Amino acid sequence: MTDGLTARQAEILKALITEYIETAIPVGSLALEKKYSLGISPATIRNEMANLTKLKYLKQPHTSAGRIPTPLAMKFYINQLMEEKSLSVVDEVKTKEKVWDSRSNFEKLMEEATEALAERTNSLAVAATDEGDVWRAGYSHVFESPEFFDIEVCQNVFSCLEEAKRIHELFFEHLTGLSLVEVLFGEELNWPFFDQIGVVGTRFDVGGHKGAIGVIGPFRQNYMEVIPTVRYFRNLIEELSR
Repeated sequence: MTDGLTARQAEILKALITEYIETAIPVGSLALEKKYSLGISPATIRNEMANLTKLKYLKQPHTSAGRIPTPLAMKFYINQLMEEKSLSVVDEVKTKEKVWDSRSNFEKLMEEATEALAERTNSLAVAATDEGDVWRAGYSHVFESPEFFDIEVCQNVFSCLEEAKRIHELFFEHLTGLSLVEVLFGEELNWPFFDQIGVVGTRFDVGGHKGAIGVIGPFRQNYMEVIPTVRYFRNLIEELSR
């Protein structure tokens, strides 16, 4: 297996991340053995989880017996294990209809697109241009995730998102633009209280506007749906801005 993992380790890692995305709590070997058809004993799963921890793919929060994935594991999952779930044709049509009337006004288009992205992903959506314009939508969705139950996390995330300078840094410095859609984790940003945050973003250049749009949510957000959705919105903005 690539990245130094065996096929069995990759299978355990995929199951653990799937479970963690669903439950938001550390995952133990018994939970994996009962729910996923891994074909190995809980003891073997525990041993492999210990190996994955040594390899920096898992970590053990506090004294819990369960493990959670690290950013290294999540990127491996996204790049090599995850199967994307694209928008249905019906959802694509609905989304296009929602922003269609704004196609001749870039600022209005970005406002509508940001609101539609928040609605489609049930997440906090943010868009910006390198000139300093910022659009935000979906703040209420933040409170649906247990990661944001901590008031300090909420305060810091919200205060950062209110600073145009931070948004510019996020989209035009941390995002490289080398890939169509990029994923960043809070640990990489090194911002206070962002450890459990995940960002899915994309950059574009249309009509003289260098911009970006993305989703900010928990580290364990549903990337198999969020990534193709963000990609669709990028393509839609480019298509309507021609």
